[in-house]
Amino acid sequence: MKQLSSIIAVVLAMTGTALPAQTALSLGDAARLAAKQSGGVDVARQRVAQAEARVTQRRGALFPDLAAGIQQSERTLNSATFGFSFSNPVTGQPLLRPDGELIGPVPTVDVRYRLQQPLLDLGNVAKWRAAQSSVLAASADVQAQADLAAANAAAVYVRAARAEAQLSSRRADSALAADLLRIARDQLQAGTGIALDVTRAESQLANVRAQIIGARNERDRGLLELKRAVGLPLDAPLSLSDSLASMPVGDVAPDAATALARATESRADVKALVAQETAQRAASQAIKWERTPQLGLVVDQGVIGKNWNRMLPTYSWGVQLSVGLFDGFRREGRVQEQIAATRETDAKLRDLRAQSALEVRAALLDLSAALEQVDAVRERLQLAEQEVTQAQERFRAGVAGNGDVITALLSLNQARTLRNDALASYQGSRVALAKAMGEVQKLP
Repeated sequence: MKQLSSIIAVVLAMTGTALPAQTALSLGDAARLAAKQSGGVDVARQRVAQAEARVTQRRGALFPDLAAGIQQSERTLNSATFGFSFSNPVTGQPLLRPDGELIGPVPTVDVRYRLQQPLLDLGNVAKWRAAQSSVLAASADVQAQADLAAANAAAVYVRAARAEAQLSSRRADSALAADLLRIARDQLQAGTGIALDVTRAESQLANVRAQIIGARNERDRGLLELKRAVGLPLDAPLSLSDSLASMPVGDVAPDAATALARATESRADVKALVAQETAQRAASQAIKWERTPQLGLVVDQGVIGKNWNRMLPTYSWGVQLSVGLFDGFRREGRVQEQIAATRETDAKLRDLRAQSALEVRAALLDLSAALEQVDAVRERLQLAEQEVTQAQERFRAGVAGNGDVITALLSLNQARTLRNDALASYQGSRVALAKAMGEVQKLP
């Protein structure tokens, strides 16, 4: 049901239809939704489209190149510039002036087509295959961007859930402070209390209300950031179906060796760099294949004449073999450039693998430490609640003022904040571990 509501929300948002009230998202829903429609993923998809277009261009070099044209013109020429020296066969006198004579204008009508078909071009075949490798690299980058967007959305979700928990805690503090004020006023009216207790209670209630305002603003900002992260309209109603307290705590974490192995197999950014390195190697090989001979067929055929009434067919055809012998070392320079780019990608890949290993180990350490913090804070919260209860009983019995109660409330306020911080730290560590292992989109 959670995934269904998320899909409905996305469809309605894309069509411009008003969203239903309080569309709910879980932590996993937010990650998967961001992976589908975040801005970075859309940009990566357009790079795939560009790479596919380059494949079409490279493949087109292997197909025939056909052109047709019609030309109607007139021209004049100087006979001397062409070396014409025709003589009269009877008198021996030149028919044209030796220093040149204007000939024409001569009208010409020319209609023809020209066909060029590569028969053997290993260089263009290699370029086509290299372009296909680039498509695979771009597609792998889409998945890497999707994982990045999913991890960012999951982290934003945890922060929003913490802000929601903070607001709930401050409201609970407000209820206790209001109850304390009611008791102080009742005791003052009955003559068993003092005005100082009422003033203290009013001050505590005002302080908690100010904290509620800040917590509510933090919650609203967190929801706005979450909408932006998952690609929803900022005015769309949204709620969190997973509260900070309801998220799983104490799950069995994988050992370091298992987590590292899963990271090696699953991380999309590592796969993207591997695919990019493969594409760069293919591009380097394609440049080297340009040195191979190229065999092609050329056909030029049409009709030509002085006017449209008498057109005579002409043609030329042939098989052409060409070999690039020397191009000023430009080809060698391009090969060296590709080799340097491949080495750069290889260095990035080694660094990323080392970084992923660090992220996995750090996330496991943080997860273990956060779990211990959650246990410690829970114990402190229980003691703080017990302290408040005991102080309230003493205050109701009239054996003590409300100073002890206010002190206990402050301790409870801090304990609740620490509990929220500890739970948020634990859930953030879960997200970080899932990101490090490349499994953030598998979060429940």
